[in-house]
Formats: sequence, structure tokens, C-alpha cells
Amino acid sequence: MTAGYGSCAVSDPVAMYRACFGDSISTGTTYADPMGFTGAQIQMKSFSKQDGNSRVQDDWMGKAINTQSGGDGTAGYALVPVYVDPVIVDRSRKETPLVEMFARVANMGTTADYNVITAKGAASYLAEDAALTEADDTEDRVSKAIKYLYSVGRVTGPMQAAMPGYTISGFTESMASTAKQKEVITKTMALKEAEEDALINGDADTTPAEIDGFIDQQGTTNKTDKDTSDIELDDIYDSCADAFDDGGRPNLAVCASSVFTDVQKLLSDYIRHESTTKSFAWGIETMAMRTITGEMPVLPSMFMSNVTGSKEWFNLDMRYIENRVLQDVTYEEMGRTTDGQKFSLKLYHALINRAPSFCSFIGEIA
Repeated sequence: MTAGYGSCAVSDPVAMYRACFGDSISTGTTYADPMGFTGAQIQMKSFSKQDGNSRVQDDWMGKAINTQSGGDGTAGYALVPVYVDPVIVDRSRKETPLVEMFARVANMGTTADYNVITAKGAASYLAEDAALTEADDTEDRVSKAIKYLYSVGRVTGPMQAAMPGYTISGFTESMASTAKQKEVITKTMALKEAEEDALINGDADTTPAEIDGFIDQQGTTNKTDKDTSDIELDDIYDSCADAFDDGGRPNLAVCASSVFTDVQKLLSDYIRHESTTKSFAWGIETMAMRTITGEMPVLPSMFMSNVTGSKEWFNLDMRYIENRVLQDVTYEEMGRTTDGQKFSLKLYHALINRAPSFCSFIGEIA
């Protein structure tokens, strides 16, 4: 190490390089050669004429040089350096709107417990001075276990020293000036995508370690079964009415992308008469449906099935769906046993739907 430039243990690879070599030494420069044969000296000797004249040989002067000179290199030809674009596009990225749209509610303890009234004792008209008998209500306790979601990453010391800064681009852009920052960004995206998928499709009966998503919690309550046939506008209106008749007021629809497109086509005859789009939730603009419960925005999900016979449309009463959180996303360094840094991101949570009867859905759509 060149004296006076401090330690090489710097997380920023550019800063690490400067700490080791300073600003005056560019990459590829020989800065110590005890034998006295630097690359530049050897090169000049090989191009000198036998008569001592230091001019480059005539045959070298006449040699053509092109993009293929120097032979094959790692990613092209040896004399042409590779310039890597500083933007990394995450082709695996999926949108996660429900992660933030479901209310996140602090939860004490490892279960989310709540009481519900499943039936009220009926009130009745009676004759004058009739005997008054109380009518009993029916209550129940519901409990959902908090589940634990992890995303783990690691970056080696050499990667920290060598990797330049990048911009990670998906649906958002994030700057990563070090290899570790890039790893943290991508692992955070992975955790959020896993959370979104579980909020929709989670099934603790099939995979005990995960949460129950809203599809599983809805079960068959207020189901319109299409039996592998196409969705129609009347299906949506009737399905919302099913939830309304049971006391609900659905205010958000979530569906497969192909179902969203099919409904857009059904609405095409009405678009010239009335706008069918709505802006909500941080400027998201999407299709809106006017149903018995009012104007309802519709979100297509990247995590719902587009398989014929498995497509679905859900009408959700968002007042009663909560993402109960024991501990929100937390970063934690893990023990180091090699020349690398390992970390984890974790989330302890569970989804609860206090009233599936206030929601409805259309299933088995073609």
C-alpha cells in the first residue's frame, strides 16, 4: 500500500481504490517494479529498429488495425474495452400495490385475535303486555398466527472492492454505489414481492410457514361460479350485490390481468359516453366500475392466475382487511465467518379479513 493513503477497508470500491493508490495512479499503471522492466519499457524495446533508430518499424506503420485486432477477448476483441451500462434492469420485477394498500396494523403478540358477532338475537313485535324474553347473540373468536418472512443476502469482500456503482431499474429506480447496496436493494424487492404474493395466494394449509391470503380466507363465501365461461358485466354487478346484501360495501376489485382486459373490452361501448378510469392511492390510474356500492377501482394483479378456469375477480371491502404486523421490515447484519458480509431482511405479519361475507368474488372464469 502507498504510504499516507490510509486503510483499504472501504465499502465504496472507488473510494477503496483511491485509499490504496491515490488519485494520481490510474488503473493499469505499474507503480512498483523492482526489476526495472515495466510494461511500457518492454513495449518500446520491441518496436525499436536494429540500427538504434527509435522510430516504429515500417512494417508496423503499414499494419492495419481494426476492431478485431489483438485477438478474441473476454467479451469481444482484446484491444477494445467493454463499457458496461450503469443501469441494471430487473426483468423479474413485479408490481406490489397491495403491500401498501392493505392497512398495516401494529399487532402485539404472535397471534392476531379478534371477536366477531355471527348472529344477533332477533328483535320482534309483541302484543301489549306480552312476556319479554331475551334473544341471545352468537359470538366467535378468530385467531391468525403471525408468520415470519425472510430475505437473505451476502456479498464477498472482493466484490465489494471491484464492483462499480449501478442504478437498479424496475418499476422504480434506486442508486447502488456499492455491491452491498445493490444486494440490499434486490433482496428488499424480493421480500416485498413475496409479501404481495402471500397476501393474495398464501395458504397455510398447503404451506404451514406462510400466511393465509385473501383468496384462501374468502373460501367459497359469496362466490359466483362461472364454470369455465367468460365473465360478463352482469356478473360483476350481481357479485357486488351479494356482498352488499350481506352487509358489505366493496370498494376495491382485484383480478387477473386477462380478466381486467376482458372487462375493458366489455366496457368499450360505454367509454365514449363516460370515463371509466379513476385515480387513487398515490396517483395510480386504473379502470373503475360503478356498482351498487359506488365507484370501485379495479387493480389487475401480476400474481393472480391467468389459466383458463382458474381466473378470478374479487370485490373487497377494504375497511375490514388488515395486514397485522408484529415487526415491520427490518435489516439485520449476520455473523461473519468468511471474507464477506451476510445480512437478512425480515417481516413478521399476518393478513386478516374480519368479514369475508362483506366481500365477494367471481371464480372459475374462462
